[in-house]
Amino acid sequence: RRSTETTEAGMMNDDSKQQQQQQQRQQERLTASTCNPRVLKAQYAVRGELVQRAGEYTRRLRNGDKSLPFEQVVLCNIGNPQGVGQKPITFFRQVLALVSYPPLLDMPQTSQLFASDAIQRAKQYLADVPNGTGAYSNSKGVECVRKEVAEFIKRRDGGVEADADAIFLTDGASAGVKRILNLVIRDENDAVMVPKPQYPLYAASVALFGGSQLSYELNEANGWSIDVDKMQAQLDEAKKSGKYVRALVVINPGNPTGQVLDEENMKAIVAMCLREKLLLMADEVYQVNIYGSTPWHSFKRIAHETGALKQGLQLVSYHSTSKGLIAECGRRGGYMELCNFDADLMAQVQKLASISLCSNLDGQIMTGLMVNPPREGDESYELFQKEQADILASLKRRAKRLAEALNEMEGVSSNPVDGAMYAFPSITLPPKAVAAAKAAGKVPDVFYCLEMLAQCGLCCVPGSGFGQVDGTWHFRTTILPQEDVFDAVMTRLTKFHADFMAKYSK
Repeated sequence: RRSTETTEAGMMNDDSKQQQQQQQRQQERLTASTCNPRVLKAQYAVRGELVQRAGEYTRRLRNGDKSLPFEQVVLCNIGNPQGVGQKPITFFRQVLALVSYPPLLDMPQTSQLFASDAIQRAKQYLADVPNGTGAYSNSKGVECVRKEVAEFIKRRDGGVEADADAIFLTDGASAGVKRILNLVIRDENDAVMVPKPQYPLYAASVALFGGSQLSYELNEANGWSIDVDKMQAQLDEAKKSGKYVRALVVINPGNPTGQVLDEENMKAIVAMCLREKLLLMADEVYQVNIYGSTPWHSFKRIAHETGALKQGLQLVSYHSTSKGLIAECGRRGGYMELCNFDADLMAQVQKLASISLCSNLDGQIMTGLMVNPPREGDESYELFQKEQADILASLKRRAKRLAEALNEMEGVSSNPVDGAMYAFPSITLPPKAVAAAKAAGKVPDVFYCLEMLAQCGLCCVPGSGFGQVDGTWHFRTTILPQEDVFDAVMTRLTKFHADFMAKYSK
């Protein structure tokens, strides 16, 4: 009897403690320590500590502070071309202006200020969007633009059919990525394979949705290629440990690594995804940013040519107006194409899209312009071709110059920048620098980038924010500072690095 009484008393105490904990939790204010732990876990280095410090320095400079050892902060942390001086494409801006303010079409001077094909395109869009760009659209996006995207994909991929009803217009590619990851991840037992290093959108989103990240290492010694056999071994081990590997993310061209995958590598990836029933998430937002000799192919085309699509491979492909040569980042335009999603699954994607009502209309129109630019015979064609060619040629020159400059620096090694907008060099830091970082409570490559920002005003992103092989250090920098300042930026970087190495090598 005494044992029974003791047990009952213990249960009452447990109930009382539970009630107290519930009451305490109910009365807690929202603070950083009491918010969703998944938010605390998520990290996004591209706009992290370095960018906040860069913003502080910029404010000081604007307020006349002369104490800093530089006169301007240069943001090399993010692929934001117009933010560092790239000019917008004339035709795109003309159409957008006319669509945004339709009364311009009725003004007599408009024909003198705007190209005739820009006027005609604006009228076409307004006919299909009769309530204008200030009203909501279909949750998938404006039908006429989705049809333009489908036609673009068919042209790009050599006649492979694309269905406008399987295309969703999104606020940049990022919104589409998060929407699909939200669909994929059920709990912490569901894993998504992401590259290492990788654009931190993926790690952050997997954390927010409560899944597990399974990182596969890119082979830096082999031009950041993907070792599919090694990736298969990782997948097998994850399954043995009780994880359900549901999707594979591939970024091609690479971010932050700047590589372009060759066709054989892509075929092996497609074959693995088909064999393992993985959803292949193909981040292809840099498909126009090609500077090397390796041609770019879409995963959809490879999957079609290998027969994987017919065999049921599930594929989501992403594109964005933020990159390429138009670089309209602030418009937040993009799309995703879904392959082999049945009607029931498509309805769930539609539901997720509906929760956000629709993507912004300016971004939708910009997406239509991106995939359907002026054609030969149009008034704007020659200017459009020149603007695009000039931007691409300049990016190629800067990509080459950046890699060359990095490889001339002590302890720095960079692969060629064959695509995208970034270099991701490895850096060998002196032991004293590593010790100084530890004393400051910083990861060594974070310490290095903070010193770079403080000493020469260049804002780059430490490699630890993207993931890297243990024991190695990197940083990501863009190729985007314009050519009239590019050499000066390289001079700043090389001088800082030489001074840093001298300081910590004594």
